Amino acid sequence: MSHDADVVVAGGGPVGLMLACELALADVSVIVLERLTDVDTTIKAGAVNSPTAEALYRRGMLPGLAAAQRDAYDRVSSFMRQRQAAGATGITQPPKFAGHFAGIMLRGDLLDESDPDFDGPGPAAEVGLVPQEALERLLGARAAELGVDLRRGVTLTGFDAGEDGVHVHTSDGSLRTGWLAGCDGGRSTVRRLAGFPFPGTAPEITGHQALVEMTGADALGAGWNFTPTGTYVHGPVPGRILTVEFDGPPADREAPVTAEELQASLRKVSGVADVTIHAVHSATRFTDNARQVPDYRSGRVLLAGDAAHVHSPFGGQGLNLGIGDAMNLGWKLAATVHGRAPEGLLDSYTAERHPLGAWVLEWSRAQVALMRPESHAMALRGVIAELTGTADATTFFAKKISGVWQRYDLPGDHPLTGRSAPDLELGDGTRLADHLHGGQGLLLDLTGDAEVRKHAAGYGDRIRVLTASCPGRPGLAGLLVRPDGATAWAVDAPGGPDGLDAALRLWFGTPAEAAACPPGPGTLTSGPGRIDHGCRPRS
Repeated sequence: MSHDADVVVAGGGPVGLMLACELALADVSVIVLERLTDVDTTIKAGAVNSPTAEALYRRGMLPGLAAAQRDAYDRVSSFMRQRQAAGATGITQPPKFAGHFAGIMLRGDLLDESDPDFDGPGPAAEVGLVPQEALERLLGARAAELGVDLRRGVTLTGFDAGEDGVHVHTSDGSLRTGWLAGCDGGRSTVRRLAGFPFPGTAPEITGHQALVEMTGADALGAGWNFTPTGTYVHGPVPGRILTVEFDGPPADREAPVTAEELQASLRKVSGVADVTIHAVHSATRFTDNARQVPDYRSGRVLLAGDAAHVHSPFGGQGLNLGIGDAMNLGWKLAATVHGRAPEGLLDSYTAERHPLGAWVLEWSRAQVALMRPESHAMALRGVIAELTGTADATTFFAKKISGVWQRYDLPGDHPLTGRSAPDLELGDGTRLADHLHGGQGLLLDLTGDAEVRKHAAGYGDRIRVLTASCPGRPGLAGLLVRPDGATAWAVDAPGGPDGLDAALRLWFGTPAEAAACPPGPGTLTSGPGRIDHGCRPRS
């Protein structure tokens, strides 16, 4: 059947936009449907972790992230000045961001940054405090540069998926596409209509997060505060509050969040009876529903981000998990659209991302358990707080929160295989990330080995080959880096290219000269609903 686009993405938040950017970078036509008419300004995630920062760094967006972080720090400093003016004591400049576990703040000065797991991200390691709204604006601008067709104010209302494509119904008419990606959040319409199972654990909390104008806030403690009736947070930006009550989920998730509701919750959990909220600039209601689909794909329908997994926001993992999904899925779906994906490539999306999603759900559940306002949880929280006063525990928690520990279970026994590729500083002054902006794979030859380069013959449209030196890693001879930044193969000198051919075929398919060239650009093939873009090198 004819198509309006290779892929339709439902949801134009950070995850949907990241996926759309990755697809467009790979010359895949994509339409994004977003029900909101403008960027979502609701206060949500406030930081990005290492894999997210690395992903955007590898696509040339680190300056934008750094600018967003500077703005966020300015707002934090403004809050501190307000607290000082109100007579608060012990106010200091914000420390290096290290995260928190169940509201137990990690001290950046205790972090052992010599730990090898922190050695990879390069300049991306300097970026952390980036609010979700800023990230969405950055990705929206990038999507526009890449020609992504973002249709705001358009809602997906249904779809019919078949063997040859998907017929998508929207509030603005119907579309034909080869693939449908649901990036439409925790209450995903795509997930529900496709019939994905969604097992997990039921919620037990009602949480609120908001930006407000209030009086009586001088009596509130700054940061995380635990009380006999729940938990609340004040700051780190002016007017920001968060409350958690442990008396069941909200009665109506869809109802507008009012000033009266926020005020009642804040008074209840803080015990400050005269704090009064006069205006609400942004507010959201959340809970700790923790669920995950068993498989992220059903035929031609795929899920990413909160559409595939939901959990509490504690620990700041949700946004970052979704961006990781988009990075992992983007190049695999693009290869499938172009008809050059090796067998099983698209199924490896679930195989690689599901375990990380399952870990985040467990990480979230543990934090909820630790935050309960009851004696056993409070005693355990005291133990954890004491542990985080040590360098070893702080480093352990920070590694988990930052995501630097993450590794895919890929073939090969080199220590780098499956891990995020280290941002090597090369002899010509460039860094590894500088050579990943185009979204292709990268074969890095660090010893001038013609045999290594010979294996890459026939992959010119999929892999960039670079011969360089790396004075800082003299023992490393070569790396094969997937488009998502994962190390697919590595060898130490003088290891030679053993295993390289198998890795190339596993992730990038058959070399071009060994395969028949498909029809020219834009023609339909006999395959199920694929627009074939032909054999041509990428610019």
